[in-house]
Amino acid sequence: MTNPAVHDLLGRSNRLGADPRNTNYAGGNTSAKASEPDPVTGRPVDLVWVKGSGGDLGTLTESGLAVLRLDRLRALVDVYPGVEREDEMVAAFDFCPHGKGGAAPSIDTAMHGLVEAPHVDHLHPDSGIALATAADGEALTRECFGDRVVWVPWRRPGFQLGLDISAIAEKNPQAIGCILGGHGITAWGRTSEECEANSLEIIRTAEKFLQDKGKAEPFGPVLDGYAALPEAERRARAAALAPVVRGLASTDRPQVGHYTDSDVVLDFVARAEHPRLAALGTSCPDHFLRTKVRPLVVDLPATATVEETVTRLKELHAEYRAEYAAYYERHATPDSPAMRGADPAIVLVPGVGMFSFGKDKQTARVAGEFYVNAINVMRGAEAVSSYAPIDEAEKFRIEYWALEEAKLVRMPKPKPLATRVAFVTGAASGIGKAVARRLAAEGACVVVADLDLQKAVDAAAEIGNSDTAIGVAADVSDGEAVAAAFREAALAFGGVDLVVNNAGLSISKPLLETTESDWDLQHDVMAKGSFLVSREAARIMIEQGIGGDIVYISSKNSLFAGPNNIAYGATKADQAHQVRLLAAELGPHQIRVNGINPDGVVRGSGIFAGGWGASRAAVYGVKEEELGEFYARRTLLKREVLPEHVAAAVFALTGGDLTRTTGLHIPVDSGVAAAFLR
Repeated sequence: MTNPAVHDLLGRSNRLGADPRNTNYAGGNTSAKASEPDPVTGRPVDLVWVKGSGGDLGTLTESGLAVLRLDRLRALVDVYPGVEREDEMVAAFDFCPHGKGGAAPSIDTAMHGLVEAPHVDHLHPDSGIALATAADGEALTRECFGDRVVWVPWRRPGFQLGLDISAIAEKNPQAIGCILGGHGITAWGRTSEECEANSLEIIRTAEKFLQDKGKAEPFGPVLDGYAALPEAERRARAAALAPVVRGLASTDRPQVGHYTDSDVVLDFVARAEHPRLAALGTSCPDHFLRTKVRPLVVDLPATATVEETVTRLKELHAEYRAEYAAYYERHATPDSPAMRGADPAIVLVPGVGMFSFGKDKQTARVAGEFYVNAINVMRGAEAVSSYAPIDEAEKFRIEYWALEEAKLVRMPKPKPLATRVAFVTGAASGIGKAVARRLAAEGACVVVADLDLQKAVDAAAEIGNSDTAIGVAADVSDGEAVAAAFREAALAFGGVDLVVNNAGLSISKPLLETTESDWDLQHDVMAKGSFLVSREAARIMIEQGIGGDIVYISSKNSLFAGPNNIAYGATKADQAHQVRLLAAELGPHQIRVNGINPDGVVRGSGIFAGGWGASRAAVYGVKEEELGEFYARRTLLKREVLPEHVAAAVFALTGGDLTRTTGLHIPVDSGVAAAFLR
C-alpha cells in the first residue's frame, strides 16, 4: 500500500510539472519525508522519497522515486570530505537505500534530505531563474519577497549546496524558500499542500514583480529587416534551410532536428540585443546541458536570400566549432572527459526561427523548449536589471562533470536506426505500413506518406506520438506534392536519411484490354512516382552531406513474365533499373540505392484488397481467399510472403550491417526460380 506521503508527493509533483511556468521538462525534483515500519525489526524508520535522476515531474510515478533511509543520509554529514571532494558523496548514496531503493538518486538528493522540512520542492521556473540570473539578483530578491524568500549564492548542485540550503532554512524560520543564484528556486513546507503553495507563491510573486517592475522592451527595438517573415514564406525558408543546418549540426555525430517558430523565438531574434544576450549563453544547468553553452546565431537579416544564408551558415558553423574547441581547451583538465562534439545544439535564424538538435526527436524538441525557457529568463532579467549568467568556467565544470559523464555511460545503447529519418510512401497500409512500423521500432523517426492524408495520420498515430512518426499527404505522381511532403519531413525532423519507394497500384489486364490510361496511371504512380520521390530525397540528402538510403519495393514481376500483367510488370522493371542507375549516380554522395523484389503479398495489402487480388485469382483459376496459399505453393519454400517479411528486408539493407552494399535487389519471394537474379 502506498504511503500517504508518497501519494501526496506524486500528486503535487504531477501538478507542478504539468505547468511549464513552474519548471521545464525533466527539470527540478520534489521530495517527502515520512515513517514506515522496518520490515526486519518492525520498528518505524524515517525515510525520504525524492524524484530520481532523469525523471520528469509531470509524469512522475512511484517507480521514479528514490527511497532512502533518512538517518543514514544525514549521517553522511559526518564523513563529508569537503567541497573539493563532494562528488564522492553521490556514491555514498548507494549505502542509504531503503529496500531496493527505487530509482537512482539524483545529485540534488542531499538538498532534500538535509533540509529539515518534511516536504521540499526544487524547481526551474522562468520567473525564478530571471531573478537568479539578474546582475543584482540578491537585492531584487529582497525587494520582491522581503525576508520570506532568501538568496543563496551560486553553487554547483551537490552535497555542499544541500548543506547551504539546510543552514539557511534553519537560520530563517520565517522563510518559505530561496532563490538559488544562477539556477532556480527551492521551497519547503510542513505538509505537501503547504510546500506546493509556497512553491507557487514564489513563482507567481516573481512573475508579478517582473511584470510590474520590468521595462516594456527589454530586448531593445526591432532591427530593420529582422522581423518575422510571413508564415508561409517563413516555413518554406525553414524547410529549405533545415537539411543544410542538420547536416552541419551532424558533423561530429548524426542528429535529429526540430524547428520552432514561436512568437517568443521570432521576437527575440528580431531585437537589437539578441546577439549580445545569445553570446552570454544560458545559465540554469538543466538548460545548457541540453542547449550547449551558447547557440549559433545567423547574423543576417530575414531579407537575405536562401543562398546567402546557407553560405553564411557554413562560415559561422566553422567559427562555432573553432570557438567551442577553444572553450574546451581553456577549461579542460587532465581528468576531464573527452570533448563530446563541437557542433551547436541550437541555431537561430532571424525572420525564420530556431532549429534544435539531439540524439532523437524528443531530445531535439526539449532542447528547443529549454532555449525558449532561456529567452524568457533573459527577458525577465533584462526587464529589471541585466542578465548575468554563471561564468563560463562554471558551465564547463557542469557540462564536463564526471557525474554527467557517468550518467551518459549508463544510458542504454541506441537502437540501430537511431537518429535516422525515414520517409515511406504508400505507408498507410500493407507493405508500407509494415515497413514504417519496423523502422520506427528500430529507432527511426518515420514520415508516413500516403495519398490519403487521414489514413496516413491514423497510421502514424498507431506507431507513436509526433516525436516518432507523422503522417503526410503525398500524391507521388505530382512533383509539387512530393516536394511539399518532403518539406513537412524537413520541418518535423530536420531532413531525411532513408526513403522507401513503396507507393503503388496494380491493374491486371491482358495486352489487348490494357488502355493508355491504364498504362499511364500505372507508370505515373510507380515509375514516375519513384523517380520524383528519389529526386527530392537525393536533393535533401546531398544538402545534408551525411549520406542516406533509398530502397525501392519492386517485385519479382520485374524479372518474372506473368500473364495479363503488361502495365504492372513493365513499370516494376522500370523501378528495378532505376535502382541500378541511381546507385551508380548517387554513390559518390554516400547514398546507397537498393531494391526488394517480393512475391505477391496478399494479406494486409491495399492493392490486393482493391481488386488486384480478384483479378489475379481469376487469372490463376483459384478463389481470391486462397490466392496467398496459391502463391506459396508455387515457391521453393512453400511459404506465404507477408508485409513483415518485406519490412525485415528493408531493415536488413538499412540497419547498419550492409554498409558496403548498393545496387542490389533482394528477393523476398520464398523462392521463385523464374525470378532468380542472373
